[in-house]
Amino acid sequence: MLIQQLKQAIEALLFVAEAPLTEQQLVDHFAAENVTRKQVKEVLNELQADYQERGVQLIHVASGYRFQTRSELGGIIGRLWQEKPVRYSQALLETLALIAYRQPITRGDIEEIRGVSVSSTIMKTLQERGWIKVVGHREVPGRPQLYATTSEFLDYFSLRDLSELPAIPEPATTADQPGQIAQIKLEITAERATNEE
Repeated sequence: MLIQQLKQAIEALLFVAEAPLTEQQLVDHFAAENVTRKQVKEVLNELQADYQERGVQLIHVASGYRFQTRSELGGIIGRLWQEKPVRYSQALLETLALIAYRQPITRGDIEEIRGVSVSSTIMKTLQERGWIKVVGHREVPGRPQLYATTSEFLDYFSLRDLSELPAIPEPATTADQPGQIAQIKLEITAERATNEE
């Protein structure tokens, strides 16, 4: 099979696939044509370059490769549908963030960090979306379930792995800012001196 034909075939497969396809799945698909993993990787790299500046991009997520529209075009594309996008509560998003950053984590751990109880509906919604799953039980009395994110979570947020999650900024504390404290003390001293004159 010529590289141009392979490129066209892989492009077509990725467009019609219902889920992302891995390099290995693509190699297996072309087993009769003796296509190598190296050839598939080269074609995928070419396709990513070809689509770099277009409205659709070829991206690599946890489950493989897929075509998706550019995120900055979401508002324009969203006008095609009359229904409103699903809105998630702050509590659901906080719970999901805690699971993503602290996994594996129990419901009790989440409640302790958030300071409020976690609704069963939130956990059910996250599991129905396929974003979280039970990965085991903590070896303590009651054996609470341990939750972690899934590859569907990574795919939905266009991530290959958890290392691509954005870093959590550290909260600023006065101990972290000795220069600012010294400046404030200087200003207070200067102000007192001015008032005493």
